[in-house]
Amino acid sequence: MLYKKNFNAAFFAAAYATLSLSLLVPAAAQNTSSNGNGSNGDNLILEMNKAFRRSDKGRLAQMLPQARGHALEPWAAYWELKTRLGEASAQEVQDFLARYAGTYQEDRLRNDWLLLLGQRRDWAAFAAEYPNYRMNDDREVRCYALLVEHLKNPALDARLSDEVRKNWYAQRDADDGCTAAADRLVGAQNLTTQDVWQKARIATEANRPRAAAGAVQIIAPEAMDLLTELNSSPIRFLAGKHLALRKVRKEIITLALIKMATTDVEGAAFQLESKWAVQLNAEERNWVWGVIGKQAATRLGTVPGSDALQYFARVNNDSDLTDDMLAWKARAALRAGTQAQWPQVLAAINAMSEEARKDPAWSYWKARALLATAPPNIPTAVSTPQGVTQTISIAPQRAEALAMLQALASPRGFYEQLALEELGQKITVPAQPAPLTAAEKEAARLNPGLNRAAYAITIGLRPEGVREWNYSTNLHKRNGEGERAGMGDRELLAAAQFACDRQIWDRCINTSERTRTETDFDQRFPVPFREAVVKRSREVGLDPAYVYGLIRQESRFIMDARSGPGASGLMQIMPATARETARRIGLAGFTPDQINDRDTNITIGTGYLKLALDAFEGSMAMAAAAYNAGPGRPRVWRGQPGSPVLDAAIWAENVPFGETRDYVKKVLSNTTNYAAILTGQPQSLKARLGMVGPRDASLPEVNKDLP
Repeated sequence: MLYKKNFNAAFFAAAYATLSLSLLVPAAAQNTSSNGNGSNGDNLILEMNKAFRRSDKGRLAQMLPQARGHALEPWAAYWELKTRLGEASAQEVQDFLARYAGTYQEDRLRNDWLLLLGQRRDWAAFAAEYPNYRMNDDREVRCYALLVEHLKNPALDARLSDEVRKNWYAQRDADDGCTAAADRLVGAQNLTTQDVWQKARIATEANRPRAAAGAVQIIAPEAMDLLTELNSSPIRFLAGKHLALRKVRKEIITLALIKMATTDVEGAAFQLESKWAVQLNAEERNWVWGVIGKQAATRLGTVPGSDALQYFARVNNDSDLTDDMLAWKARAALRAGTQAQWPQVLAAINAMSEEARKDPAWSYWKARALLATAPPNIPTAVSTPQGVTQTISIAPQRAEALAMLQALASPRGFYEQLALEELGQKITVPAQPAPLTAAEKEAARLNPGLNRAAYAITIGLRPEGVREWNYSTNLHKRNGEGERAGMGDRELLAAAQFACDRQIWDRCINTSERTRTETDFDQRFPVPFREAVVKRSREVGLDPAYVYGLIRQESRFIMDARSGPGASGLMQIMPATARETARRIGLAGFTPDQINDRDTNITIGTGYLKLALDAFEGSMAMAAAAYNAGPGRPRVWRGQPGSPVLDAAIWAENVPFGETRDYVKKVLSNTTNYAAILTGQPQSLKARLGMVGPRDASLPEVNKDLP
């Protein structure tokens, strides 16, 4: 459905001045198309956004005066100044910051300005402006700030080096800020050359050659030609080299082995074992074996998990491995499907950093490993005046596991739900928090950032609206220690309700999900379009909770959602898949322009999901994986004849694509919560997961040509 955008710009500006824009944001804001017939003021803002995307400075400068007084004027002014920030004066920047003080756009421009000052090495201006920076969520800006601290006070270098290292390692691509900070700290001998080589290794494995080159340039500029050569063809590079006696040459050989392992696991293992192992030191060998083990473990269905474990077994010190490698070691051990592998699961998790061990996945699997390896409880006879009684002495290892499960257990997420079930409980809808007061609702209604965000979403500027919304709820102020802080739980519930009432479902859900002590399932798991979803689900033989769980993950109920690859609508359907599914389910007269129509999208999406579910013998986990990554991949990931039949939670944790792994877990967790909501009965995630194993070759294959 299309909604008219009939706002009067002048009236809206007056309303904005009294902070009551929320009265004018239409309830179905998220469904408004930016191509509709809007007011002149809204059309002007949309044209300025297009000009910004084209970096059309002249057009932006021409239109900006006409945007004065519009509710989204801060965005218009930001776009105009951002496109020419490199040539703007410091005074122009300060004028902007003063005019739009307290807004997201003020801090967004400050972020951009700080990056520019860092690139210019204008440390005095950077130091003067940085304390005003509220978001503080840009790693590159933070690295510049740490570099400035180092220049002012070298005594802080121990703390600074740890933070620089963490930010630098986390950066996917080469950036000036963290590279410059690392370069300076290496020169001051606060970061080691080993730290830099490890950055190069991480970047090489991730196929980020520019980031790897930036690291190598710091400590071994003479090796840049060798780096180029190995990136071109690691096998040819390794074949042409025979000695790795010097430190730099050994590290370059290590990078070549890592590069080779990403495409040829067996070849890299052969090269390391037959030629290079004796020339590398223990840490270098361990790292390369860790990469080889990880790469083998990610080839789910094509290489047995035991092969990965054999590679990991060559590592003689797990502390030399990264958290990512250790995670894949734990996954490979889980996938082996035998009781004998639980000690390996436990050892891998124990070797992770404290931060990694706090992840719900590894908290849960550590608890399971502790239970699997714990000695049995010991019955003890105790004499009492009334006679002899028997007590049970719980092994400390078992007590530790139960405490971990109790700390994790809740209906909030996949592993939290599994923890509940390990403790013998089912998933139920938690009690609603106390109703919002009139004052709490009014505070959200009068919040200028929330109103601007809702208005931007309303007229079709969803990315801008989402960023401002997130800033307003999460990064808009600092706490007493000067760290960025956001809304408290009651404020978040009120903000979420502000979005729910306007059917901005993604902000409703995401905002409510961030509460820590109060949980509102009405906000977190809304059921829009209930009649249409339930009716269609039952017509094709699907659990409506499963459909809701998938839609919530796919689009957050945004009807005109569109992904980068081109999927559209509530159920995020690709055009080619839509055409083929429409043909299979007998949807006559389907044309691609119908894909965003609510009922058509639900019809095709549920039709495809049913085909996928039938193709995978009713496995919700594999059908969800097929919906996300295509059916061919889960056909491989389920294993070949002779592969073990796995608990589907173990199978899901071993899905090699991070996006799909997360997707499957969230869809099944969502489904379980929606089932509790729709039926009013306790639910089991484990029952929905079931088991996953190779296809029974004696049975006919259903929908084997599913697109």
